[in-house]
Amino acid sequence: MRAVRTRTAAPRQVFGAGAAAGGRGTGPDLFLLAVAVSGISLSAPLIAATAAPALAIAFWRNAMAVGVLAPLALTRHRTGLRAMGRRNVLLAVAAGALLALHFALWLPSLHMTSVASSTALVTTTPIWTTLLLRLRGRNSPPLVWAGTAVAFAGVVILTGVDLTLSPRALAGDALALGGGMAAAGYVLLGAEVRRTVSTTAYTFVCYTTTAVLLLAACLVSGADLGGGYSGETWLKLAVLTVAAQLLGHSLINRVVRGLGPSVTSTAILLETPGAALIAALWLGQNPPAAVYGALVVILAGLALVVRGNAGSARRARA
Repeated sequence: MRAVRTRTAAPRQVFGAGAAAGGRGTGPDLFLLAVAVSGISLSAPLIAATAAPALAIAFWRNAMAVGVLAPLALTRHRTGLRAMGRRNVLLAVAAGALLALHFALWLPSLHMTSVASSTALVTTTPIWTTLLLRLRGRNSPPLVWAGTAVAFAGVVILTGVDLTLSPRALAGDALALGGGMAAAGYVLLGAEVRRTVSTTAYTFVCYTTTAVLLLAACLVSGADLGGGYSGETWLKLAVLTVAAQLLGHSLINRVVRGLGPSVTSTAILLETPGAALIAALWLGQNPPAAVYGALVVILAGLALVVRGNAGSARRARA
């Protein structure tokens, strides 16, 4: 989509340009989105199998990704980095800060409340995405609201809602909910920057910010950054970086420009049943029967969101 240059039009376009792309390249983008969801679905099983502190895992997956992206970003995309402009750099830094906040809030919540509650609450991302778009002045079609509700219902079918009244569990629930809100902001800011900035330039600035902030969090909390890690642990961290960060988050940053934040954030809900199926194949953990029904329900909700955004784009072009 051609970037809007006028001062009067720009505020109305913030956070909304991607969805208005009208489906150009939708087929390839949906394929890449499927690859991205497969990548992030490896995240939970890999984290569960990796003998390292959660915050350290989050730091290394971002730091290693920056190490991979740096040669490409500083050579072939150096012009793009210079051309980002102050506003886009600040938005990319803000997105990186929100991604770091997402990790810093959600991962500790897994040890404070039940995994089911933490998963259900952190995956409220598409709900916050749709609400934030509404606050920015963009009216989402009824099908988008309906699809978001249906998709989230699929997550609840799989995880359940296991809220308790203990102060520690309630604090963990609040952290997970905050992690879902932070992820929504990350997706929305990424969609805005990606209107005019390449995926490599944006992700390099974003991941660098995330890595720096998570490093600070690790140093403050005293998390072990690798003094006693085994070779197997480092290998798992490398696989996590490739699968969840470079193929997962980076492809999400790639497709959010064409598919829009509503579709992208809703598709991320597929991580929950995807992780359960991967854990079954890799770790031998038999998934509950509900995983298959939840997968169908989430896909149905995603289809409604895609259809609602496509219909809105057609009406905007008419």
